Amino acid sequence: MTGSVIPASTKVPSSAAVAAAPDHCRSVPRHFLGPPEPWNPTVGLFLCGYLLAGLTVWGWFVGNWPLPLLVATGFLALHMQGTVIHDACHRAAHPHRFWNAFMGHGAAMLLGFSYPVFTRVHLEHHAHVNDPEKDPDHTVSTFGPLWLIAPRFFYHEYFFFHRRLWRRYELLEWGIARGIFLVVVVTAAQQGFLSFVFNCWFAPALLVGVTLGLFFDYLPHRPFHERNRWRNARIYPGKTMNWLIMGQNYHLVHHLWPSIPWFHYKPAYEAVKPLLDMKGSPQRLGIYESCGDLLNFLYDVFLGIRSHKRSRSRLRNLVRIVPSRWGCRQLLHVLHRTAVTPLPRRS
Repeated sequence: MTGSVIPASTKVPSSAAVAAAPDHCRSVPRHFLGPPEPWNPTVGLFLCGYLLAGLTVWGWFVGNWPLPLLVATGFLALHMQGTVIHDACHRAAHPHRFWNAFMGHGAAMLLGFSYPVFTRVHLEHHAHVNDPEKDPDHTVSTFGPLWLIAPRFFYHEYFFFHRRLWRRYELLEWGIARGIFLVVVVTAAQQGFLSFVFNCWFAPALLVGVTLGLFFDYLPHRPFHERNRWRNARIYPGKTMNWLIMGQNYHLVHHLWPSIPWFHYKPAYEAVKPLLDMKGSPQRLGIYESCGDLLNFLYDVFLGIRSHKRSRSRLRNLVRIVPSRWGCRQLLHVLHRTAVTPLPRRS
């Protein structure tokens, strides 16, 4: 059921062909790679996110706003901070190191994340894209249904400690962040506003977790085969999606040049499109192009657990509870067809 992300008609050029290409087709223009201005759209997202969070608090305790509106403002506030923490971990949110880290910690606080955990785990993802053992986001995307992708982000915390990824004072930063989170929840329980925390923080955070998992992890990397740097993520161009999900539809641009801020993904893509065409980079969503693509997507929506070896599926034990041999064969067929076997990095 999983298919290649490269069209059959696409040919990956030889290194000689790439070397013969004009200079402007060999990499992204340098002006996209520099640090952003001190006042940039990411700073705007950070401030607007906190403004919306403040309005949510005011709307609950003072304004008596309807719950759907409060959930919507809470969702927008956290959705904006998702891009802030992502760019901050690549030092692309602000040119000054202190303010970049300040924005990263502030965004993490609203999201209920830990900034050092997010940073170290996300950088591991960049270093080992689609590696079943070393890429934490690969596990998040392939070990359960899409509608449960949000709670799987807690795997990042496990991964952080299991791999001992912290540096210098980051373990202390993690402890402070988690301490603040616990103080807020305990205080809410004691002071009688726990319902606000659940309705206007945890519920929007759950929705944002699904959104981030879908657009940052799942869609950019499916069907999780490729490890080649030019094909391990995808692009599906679109002006509307560019603003709704803040550039993540140009995710391959981010993987190739992580220092580029999100608001430059689209123009950077347009500048290097000839190079991406030469490299055979996937430049479409890849869900509706064939029956197999659609069935794969539906499988991931409802079940989504994928093995990395056809003969050793994580779900193979389910075969034992199927009452008929025909049912066993059909289930094994599904498990084999949905197995993910990532290609070598330089394939």
